[in-house]
Amino acid sequence: MARPVDPRLWRHARSARRYLTLSVGLSLVITGGIVTAALSLARVLAGVITDPARREIGSWTAELVIFTAAVGCRVAATWWQSRLAHRAGAQVVAELETAVLDAGAHLPPRELESRRTELAVVVGSGLSGLRGYLAGYLPALLLSCLVPPIVLAVIAAHDWVSGAIILVTLPLIPAFMILIGLLTQGRAADTLTATTRLSDQLLDLFAGMPTLRALGRETGSPAADSRHTMAQRVRTLGDDLHRRTMSALRLAFLSSMVLELLATLCVALVAVSIGMRLVFGHMGLYGAILALILAPEVYLPIRAVGERFHAAQDGMAAAEKAFAVLDPATGAAEPGTVAERRPRLTPNFHGSIEIRDLSVAARDGFAPHALSAVLRPGAVTVLAGPNGSGKSTAVQAILGLLTPDAGEVLADGVPVPDLDPDHWWAHLAWLPQRPVLVPGTLRANLELLGPPSGPEAIAAACAATGFDAVLAELPDGWNTLVGTGGIGLSLGQRQRLALTRTLAADRAVLLLDEPTAHLDPDSEARVLTALVARARDGATVVLVGHRPSVLAAADCVVPVRNDSPSAPVKTVDISETTQFEVAVR
Repeated sequence: MARPVDPRLWRHARSARRYLTLSVGLSLVITGGIVTAALSLARVLAGVITDPARREIGSWTAELVIFTAAVGCRVAATWWQSRLAHRAGAQVVAELETAVLDAGAHLPPRELESRRTELAVVVGSGLSGLRGYLAGYLPALLLSCLVPPIVLAVIAAHDWVSGAIILVTLPLIPAFMILIGLLTQGRAADTLTATTRLSDQLLDLFAGMPTLRALGRETGSPAADSRHTMAQRVRTLGDDLHRRTMSALRLAFLSSMVLELLATLCVALVAVSIGMRLVFGHMGLYGAILALILAPEVYLPIRAVGERFHAAQDGMAAAEKAFAVLDPATGAAEPGTVAERRPRLTPNFHGSIEIRDLSVAARDGFAPHALSAVLRPGAVTVLAGPNGSGKSTAVQAILGLLTPDAGEVLADGVPVPDLDPDHWWAHLAWLPQRPVLVPGTLRANLELLGPPSGPEAIAAACAATGFDAVLAELPDGWNTLVGTGGIGLSLGQRQRLALTRTLAADRAVLLLDEPTAHLDPDSEARVLTALVARARDGATVVLVGHRPSVLAAADCVVPVRNDSPSAPVKTVDISETTQFEVAVR
């Protein structure tokens, strides 16, 4: 959040708007209570000292009642503001977390993959720091805008010398705050980045733990450098985050001490001036007491802003990351992102998909580059090419999940961006490289693409993928519960379940990205046979793969290349399936 009161916060969190309005009103009440209490107390103290006849409590009943009421109003307003701040903080964090999750779910797959850890850190813990911003920094900021000018005006009206001293010394605190801010600039962002990097690397380490255990390398080999073991790597990452966090805290405490010392010296300067003028009789006691009471109140809100600024930095840095997702920098579609579509169309779809000179910007050029192909019903089409050539990206363009930088994808002659997404996706069954399995029963995961066409289709799909053998080992069958990502099933079983779901779906187009990656040769042959059968029944089957068995099953192989110097991309037709039949046997 580049600004103290970022309008994006109030736009995305409606509960913050009501809190801001009430907080301004309560800050005015607090300011009024400060001034009223100081005026009443100064009047009583000066009168008691200078007028011996009025040294009884009954002589100051009205002033004491006003003083008590002012203090009570100030305490009540401060308590209510704090209560509202904590409640608003929880509501704002919940609203922003929901908004970021919703916006993240609509990110293009490539961008979501690159930002998943960042989003997890921001939503999981980063935005919780906004509670400190709303509960501490924002109230202090409002008070710093209201209290100093009003209180300074009251002091100057009774003692212009004290007012002039405060007016000269008051800017010193913001000046030092700016200097400290420049010194600590980016520390919170660096800490958030370190946390994101730590989470990302830990996830990678834990994801590779089964493989390391299978190889007996989870603790490193005896001859290996101890710095390269998993335990040491985790400890190194944790120590790095610890050092960054403690460095930020150290600067926060030192800056608070500097501001406290500066405010104390400024108040002491006002007190010395008042004392000297009282000694020489150059000012009245009432004005002196009033200036002494109100002088600390002028510096207090500004000092509190500086102290609470660091406490709010973590939340503000996380909010900046959240707003980057909620409010992209440009309204136009960036390369590889979902564009603002024109009015949606819902034409009848007959299964023909045409790719015309498709190019999508990648890290080092375009991948794919100038891809052209016709995906026909009744045929198995394989997108083949080296890693990084853009095969999965081409599938995402067919799905309409990203907008190509050049070329287009047509469904029965209609550009995919012009189609209604729900209508278009209702014709597609997509199997990504990492199949999506949600917590729940196996049947709920089977029906993610909609109810299958019937029990016969389910049985045939299970037989083709070998998932019927998995079901036979499970006592609850389709009612077996699995966790997030399919926890409870092995990697191969998850792949079989996802394949079963795709084959059993009553969809006109099947898009499968490396569908046989985790299958043995016999299972692979059965799956490919089932896919060919679906194609012969009239479905448009598109596979991403490079295995010889997958290529042999194709009626049409489409080479996919990036923009490195190469021959023009052409479609290779395979009219006969003799190779595939031999491979299956």
